[in-house]
Amino acid sequence: MPKKQGASRSAATPALRVLESSGTPYELIEYEHSDVMEHGFALDTVAVLGLNPDEVFKTLLAEADGDPVVGVVPASHHMNLKQLAKAVKAKHAAMMDPSKAERLTGYIKGGISPLGQRKLYPTVIDSSAENLPSMIVSGGKRSLSVKLSPHDLAHLTHGQFAPVATSSHTGGR
Repeated sequence: MPKKQGASRSAATPALRVLESSGTPYELIEYEHSDVMEHGFALDTVAVLGLNPDEVFKTLLAEADGDPVVGVVPASHHMNLKQLAKAVKAKHAAMMDPSKAERLTGYIKGGISPLGQRKLYPTVIDSSAENLPSMIVSGGKRSLSVKLSPHDLAHLTHGQFAPVATSSHTGGR
């Protein structure tokens, strides 16, 4: 997938700098969120762009045995904290307070990217992404996303694939 050219005003995000410096192919997607954000940023992205919610992923931060962990799950799902803990060989995982997630990553809620965070934390990408030709994640700010190969994302984040998503109606976050 080709890099989208002419994205200079957005290239300042750490996520885009990681993609550019690594030479990883990606597509930049810029858009405006709707005025009605009923179900959060990721699902709003799906609605505004008319995308498949199983191909748009949100980045969530948790603490596993007290240590930061990044979870990347489909927009229409929640993170299964028990499965996340298991994936990183921890006994317990809990969602991180959003303000702490913002401080640790350098991004704001709704714009947290799994790429270019202040520090590289263990990253678990839901296994549903593993066989997709491409996936969409935050590009490091609200209304900016990137489309890339799931395997490129795993390589850049030193991430692993594991079943860490649960459908919205069965619990989780």
